[in-house]
Amino acid sequence: MSNTNIDIKRSSPAREPGSDVWRSFRNEMDRLFERFDRGIGLPSMRRVFDFAPFSLSAGSFDVNVPAVDLSEDDKAYKVTTELPGLDEKKIDVSLSGNRLILKGEKRREKEEKDKNHYISERSYGTFQRAFELPDNIDRDKVAAVFENGVLTVTLPKTAESQKQQKKIDVKAA
Repeated sequence: MSNTNIDIKRSSPAREPGSDVWRSFRNEMDRLFERFDRGIGLPSMRRVFDFAPFSLSAGSFDVNVPAVDLSEDDKAYKVTTELPGLDEKKIDVSLSGNRLILKGEKRREKEEKDKNHYISERSYGTFQRAFELPDNIDRDKVAAVFENGVLTVTLPKTAESQKQQKKIDVKAA
């Protein structure tokens, strides 16, 4: 069991290209159709628009948008997501303006050779998640750790915002 630190890249706010909005819309529509399909046998929207062969199962290699757990305590916010099968080198964590951006990429190649047949398959998938950050983040102390397929990004609160917190006792009437 080892911890792998991931570098946080800081950049200036960038405009979102229109293709990312279209890709996000297509992904949402694909998930909707896949939930609806459940055995009817319709091709997913991703395969229809990307002209992928219908004989391949999109779920066998596709990287879906990962679910994220958000938590907060007195000292920090934490963003945790499971990214099974990904390598830490293929995960990009960055701060851009007031946003935390998580990106990932998964590639797989499979090749089988026999004297009677040859099979070569390649698959590729990416995801991107972005989160608006509160103003009380200490941007210089943000850290990301990838361990056993789980990415945890810790966003420490500024010392000033921690001092402003006060516990208020609740009394029975």
